[in-house]
Amino acid sequence: MTYRRWLVVGVALAVIGALVAAFAIFYGNFSPRGYVQDHYARATSRDIGADALAYTSGKAPSQVSKELTDAWRPADQYVDGSGVYLRYDDDSVVILPLAAGSVILLERMTTAYPRYHSRVGTHWGWGRGSTLRGGGPGSGK
Repeated sequence: MTYRRWLVVGVALAVIGALVAAFAIFYGNFSPRGYVQDHYARATSRDIGADALAYTSGKAPSQVSKELTDAWRPADQYVDGSGVYLRYDDDSVVILPLAAGSVILLERMTTAYPRYHSRVGTHWGWGRGSTLRGGGPGSGK
């Protein structure tokens, strides 16, 4: 083969690679947020202002939680009678029961932690994928 043919083959492979990458970016779900957006129905009437976007499912909160945590492992989670509270690096996913199914609330951690602090308290650690360390001599070493 001549250099020109190798160049054409190389450019063709690069274009195909770019198309595959673009498709994956636009149609894939690379976060818990993307997973929820792709798998559950949007419910704008249940949004909490502009901060928490609502989705619904006909499944119980425990089942929705299992589906989500099987796909995306949370950094922390808290479960009580009011619902399931999942903390990820940048997002929270709160799954609350409805009469027939669940409402799933997506929210950035910057607004979710203050909103749910009275419920999750010290159960949600803070930081990227780890819980807070206790104080005292030698902590953090």
